[in-house]
Amino acid sequence: MKNITLSVDEEVLTAVRRHAAERNSTVNRLVREFFASIATQNDRARHARSRLRELSEKSKGRVGKKNW
Repeated sequence: MKNITLSVDEEVLTAVRRHAAERNSTVNRLVREFFASIATQNDRARHARSRLRELSEKSKGRVGKKNW
């Protein structure tokens, strides 16, 4: 696991620490979970776009002239 350094406004950090404590968590854990959720969402979106292209290429349906 890699370490990173972040700069955060003191008031924001205080609020985030409070938020983490209320959830029996840590700021570090919240950041890790947030980053993991971003990575997961991006992977799912990339997979969905790839699957749509694949299905589109296999489809026998055709669209006429687009007027939009």
